[in-house]
Amino acid sequence: MIEFADLTKTYAETTVLGPVTGEFGAGGVTALVGPNGAGKSTLLTILGRLVDATDGTAMLDGKAITSYKATEIAKRLAILRQENSVNARLSVRDLVAFGRFPHSRGRLSADDESKIDDALGFLGLADLADRFLDELSGGQRQRAYVAMILAQDTDVILLDEPLNNLDMRHQVRMMDRLRDAADKLGKTIIVVVHDLNFAAAYADRIMVLQDGAIVAAGTPADIMRSELLTEIFGTTVRVHHLDGVPVAVYAGLSSAMVGQE
Repeated sequence: MIEFADLTKTYAETTVLGPVTGEFGAGGVTALVGPNGAGKSTLLTILGRLVDATDGTAMLDGKAITSYKATEIAKRLAILRQENSVNARLSVRDLVAFGRFPHSRGRLSADDESKIDDALGFLGLADLADRFLDELSGGQRQRAYVAMILAQDTDVILLDEPLNNLDMRHQVRMMDRLRDAADKLGKTIIVVVHDLNFAAAYADRIMVLQDGAIVAAGTPADIMRSELLTEIFGTTVRVHHLDGVPVAVYAGLSSAMVGQE
């Protein structure tokens, strides 16, 4: 379980997050949603120990995240940032192998190789394993980075907009894979997504941030309400239900409503 209390992040005199308090239970998928600049990525990177909080505490299984040794936390928690790049010319398999470094320290065992194969297969990358990253499309590279995180084989996985650069088909497949990672592999997945409908369809819980504050948290049924989403995103949102799943409709609604006035 991840718990955090009074987390705050300030740059110069500007507070971009907090103070926020909350928790993520073990297992399942939690989606972080909200407008641009809401603090979603900041919260994720603090929990992933990529940046330090200005104030407050974050705990992993009752122990302060900052008190874990780097080698220890890397076996418990993995994070993928929104922007990723490598300067070296690596193959897909080489990149995914980096996920095993906390375990192998650079000397891959048979078990490490098996984990790499599993991650490549899980993301549908086995046929691309020997291709160089600069030979791939943006979507293929994105899947390779997620495979690297899965190969790290941690209990907790933090992903900042993993659907970037993916077309519709691969967005669905990515979310299917993350759902499987939670359900079949027992992972705790916390993912930043912009598409409300992916959050509603795949997440067990949705946490909404706005202006650096957590303004709502609950099940998709709790969050996917027209009046709440319209207020948070500042544009007209209507929620309908399709086969029991709440679906947000917002494209073109504002202009259509103006035409009706």
